[in-house]
Amino acid sequence: MEGILGISSNKVATTFSASSEADSLLKFKSSLDDQSNALANWNSGSPCIGDQANWIGVLCMKGSVWGLQLENRGLEGEIDVDSLAGLPSLRTLSFMNNSFNGPMPEIKKLGALKSVFLSYNRFSGEIPADSFEGMSYLKKLHLAGNQFEGAIPSSLTQLPRLLELRLEGNQFTGQIPAFAQHNLLLLDVSNNELDGPIPASLANMNSSSFSGNEGLCGAPLSPCTAAPASSDKKGSSSFTAILIYAIVASVLFLMALVLLIFCLRRRNQTSQSIEAPPPSNLQKKASFKEEGHVRHGSPDNSSSGKKAENFKLSFVREDREKFDLQDLLKASAEILGSGCFGSSYKAALFSGSAMVVKRFRQMNNVGREEFQEHMRRLGRLRHPNLLPLVAYYYRKEEKLLVSDYVENGSLAVYLHSNHARGKPALDWPTRLKVVKGVAKGLTYLYNELPSLIAPHGHLKSSNVLLATTLEPLLTDYGLIPVINQENAQDLMVAYKSPEYLQNKRITKKTDVWSLGILILEILTGKFPANFLQQGQQGSDQDDLATWVRLVAGEADQWPAEVFDKEMRAKSESEGEMLKLLKIGLRCCEGDVEKRWDMKEVVQKIEEVREKDNDEDFYSSYAGESDVRSSRGLSDEINFSIPI
Repeated sequence: MEGILGISSNKVATTFSASSEADSLLKFKSSLDDQSNALANWNSGSPCIGDQANWIGVLCMKGSVWGLQLENRGLEGEIDVDSLAGLPSLRTLSFMNNSFNGPMPEIKKLGALKSVFLSYNRFSGEIPADSFEGMSYLKKLHLAGNQFEGAIPSSLTQLPRLLELRLEGNQFTGQIPAFAQHNLLLLDVSNNELDGPIPASLANMNSSSFSGNEGLCGAPLSPCTAAPASSDKKGSSSFTAILIYAIVASVLFLMALVLLIFCLRRRNQTSQSIEAPPPSNLQKKASFKEEGHVRHGSPDNSSSGKKAENFKLSFVREDREKFDLQDLLKASAEILGSGCFGSSYKAALFSGSAMVVKRFRQMNNVGREEFQEHMRRLGRLRHPNLLPLVAYYYRKEEKLLVSDYVENGSLAVYLHSNHARGKPALDWPTRLKVVKGVAKGLTYLYNELPSLIAPHGHLKSSNVLLATTLEPLLTDYGLIPVINQENAQDLMVAYKSPEYLQNKRITKKTDVWSLGILILEILTGKFPANFLQQGQQGSDQDDLATWVRLVAGEADQWPAEVFDKEMRAKSESEGEMLKLLKIGLRCCEGDVEKRWDMKEVVQKIEEVREKDNDEDFYSSYAGESDVRSSRGLSDEINFSIPI
């Protein structure tokens, strides 16, 4: 009787908990302005059953809500933190790319949060200094692209587990506080209004993390000027020197201005030169400087013509419309997103065609000749599953790569954001088509770039674009030779592989591991958390393959819940789906010696069919212990998707 009562009380407690969480979510929903009705199925029943979510945007674990992923859903209003306090297992919030407004939500009331993603909304005002006090579990905080102002909250420096902090694209002022966290992997405060010296603890960060703040100085930017002497005598002499310097500078400026006016008048008398246009949309959005790019109409201007030649786009394809950097800079521009390497922009040319311009700042250690030779090498590649490089632009500090614009966007969007876009999920035949196309593209890269250890090196769903026919197009391939080594180790997918985390090396099978993770992502619909980690702190427990093995290892048979439910609901081919899943796991084998090579993987993938016709499939795989490991599962997944 006592055992029966125990079980009964547990069920009652579980039911009560689910009901309480449902009430909290419904209260939260009522505070939102959901004009697009994105949360239509938040109405009745339990939001979670085990690890399965019944409500859109809800992330579940063991029957409780541990995350909300409500990105790109057109939500407005202010976030009601008090209603979310009724979710005791809540660990991650992602409300990116909505229209939430008002001040910074009081998220410190949710002290157990590990990840908070509020980027690209309309939050504004100052953030109180103590806004993050007591959030000792917080690892990732993204507030980019809002309208926050005032000082950066000092309580951020007291978060012991902080790994990522993104504050770029706001209006923060004052100095950067001293961050003492030794495990801080990513900090981005670019495009604010900050000034003063950069704290020494941040000197090893990438310089692009501080760009767009004219008042900042110190490593990794230019050194700060020396402070004035403390004594009155030295202070007086310093003031005198500054005054004299200012007078001399003013005189020189006036002389230069007169000379400039004279030169402009002379130039207006001729028709052999063209006046440089004002900053364009792309220049403003990308903060890109031409540094003297001038087009000349006369071949006699040899020195100026040579200078202009240095700022021309270099085309690697002859079958594309020719344009120059000036055409791109004058074009209307749209920010497509910011990824590991930098930002991507869609530039609409006057001819009507659209190009994508990717801006790289992690190639500044590459010499001009080396860079040009490698770009020409990539430009010679021709394959239906590769997005071709069209042109490039070289400058010491940064590089531009130009390619065709693909309207459909990336595979990551189709896998993880189709609900928000109101589009149906990819069915099984389409996902199989994508996997086969990716495999063919990788095979071609392996054949054409045999000298590269990892011919792709950065394979992930956001780097697979889908053509109008949903044929996959690989992008960002072959970049390892031109990316600074320290940046490559921090950012590129190849350096998240088990062999690099364990032995600090990548191999010819590293791209196979990336392909395996991609296959699992396509079949499960889950985003691989380890690809989102900056630096080299990943672990097996963050691996999507580990989650699949864990779920499979807890069941006598492979559970159907492993597969994306929307794909599974429209397919009667679980045998073939399972076959591809097992191929993905063999690609993710941590021991490189046991991992299949690319040729074997592609051969196995080609054998997978759209429909089941092998009745003995399950029995033929019975007892495979190599894919049923009992390793643990990470309790946190970063759900923001870089472009």
